[in-house]
Amino acid sequence: MTRHPTLAALAADLEAGRTTARKLVEDCLARIADPAGEGARAFIHVDRDAALQAADAMDKLRAARAAPSPFAGIPISIKDLFDIKGQVTRAGSRALDDNPPADSDAPAVARLRRAGFVVIGRTNMTEFAYSGIGINPHYGTPKAVYRRDVGHVPGGSSSGAAVSVADAMAHAGLGTDTGGSCRIPAAFNGIVGYKPSQYRVPREGAVPLSFSLDSIGPLARSVACCATLDAILADQPVGPLVARPLKGMRIAVPTTVALDDLDAAVTAAFDRALKTLSSHGAIIEKIEVPEFAEVAPLGAKGGFPAAESYAWHRYLIVAQGDVYDPRVRARILRGETQSAADYVDLVNARKSLIARASARLAPYDAVAMPTTAIAAPTIAELADDKAFTKANLLTLRNCTLINMIDGCAISLPCHQDGEPPIGLMLAGVNGADREIFEVAAGLEAVIRG
Repeated sequence: MTRHPTLAALAADLEAGRTTARKLVEDCLARIADPAGEGARAFIHVDRDAALQAADAMDKLRAARAAPSPFAGIPISIKDLFDIKGQVTRAGSRALDDNPPADSDAPAVARLRRAGFVVIGRTNMTEFAYSGIGINPHYGTPKAVYRRDVGHVPGGSSSGAAVSVADAMAHAGLGTDTGGSCRIPAAFNGIVGYKPSQYRVPREGAVPLSFSLDSIGPLARSVACCATLDAILADQPVGPLVARPLKGMRIAVPTTVALDDLDAAVTAAFDRALKTLSSHGAIIEKIEVPEFAEVAPLGAKGGFPAAESYAWHRYLIVAQGDVYDPRVRARILRGETQSAADYVDLVNARKSLIARASARLAPYDAVAMPTTAIAAPTIAELADDKAFTKANLLTLRNCTLINMIDGCAISLPCHQDGEPPIGLMLAGVNGADREIFEVAAGLEAVIRG
């Protein structure tokens, strides 16, 4: 896989005059427009004229030594569920086609613009963010980077965001993560995806899937890239990321649920990564986390996503249900059968789950597990609903564990060149975001061998 530049490398090139914002944007636009590429499926809308105008503005500001940040002029893609002023927010659906254009940017988008990032376009996604697979019957499904002659699913729901970054149609992507929607597509496309502690980034101006579980995070090419974007999105200063030394680092590997039913490619890549970390002095401790066994039963009736998405969709789905992706519609409608008592029980059970799991995991520097239980399936093999449902559950399972305990997590590529992309997830308790970035930076240089 081609190694494209990090945000730090692009910022250095801009500062030194080796490139311009105009050139970066033009190169991204050319890749999006390439008929042999995935641009037509990765993007729902391309902001060509606005992006070029913004790039020219950033070049002028940099020439005047007034650039708003070192990253001013770098193209970034925006997942289609975020409001962008003057555009209709469709959330990967046709049901919102008649909505009026947004009258302001979502706060997350506004913060990226304030740092000078150039919005290149709106990326494709699973309709209403309701799947970890990334298939979209309305706008097409972008192929993941591996074996495009075969055609593997890109991961969801931030499918187009990951493909846009992997193919350098943008140099970072803004996504959301309810049960893995930043980390799964990152894993399937060999890049880095981050799910922050939920409170860090405002969720206003983004079409919700689950108010309880949604988080807003970046997809990019390195741990440092994601740390930079996370700081900007959280409205915090961007500082240097200091990697934690591996020697003596305590990493917990949960044996409960997270290692069940792994396919051979995931097992091989994950075991190799753990051996490598151990050889560099990390202390790998396999532990039981009984709280993880409670997560699936809590979702037996659809859990928070079904209950909370149904509350949001209940009128729209009556009026426009025939244009929904049938798989998405069926999942939303599971919320119709949940009672108020079911929901109250769910809220209380999760509160207890968070407290107990956080206490168990707090002593460790990080928790490690495969991002997904399986490598990316082919698009063709998921035409069958039964196969789709099974793959979707296995894809979402490990990431959902972290959303349910209100934690933070990052997915790093841990495969070797020529192998299907596999992600290693490092997670921490709520509020441990900076620590997880420091740990991930220490691992990043060695886990791919």
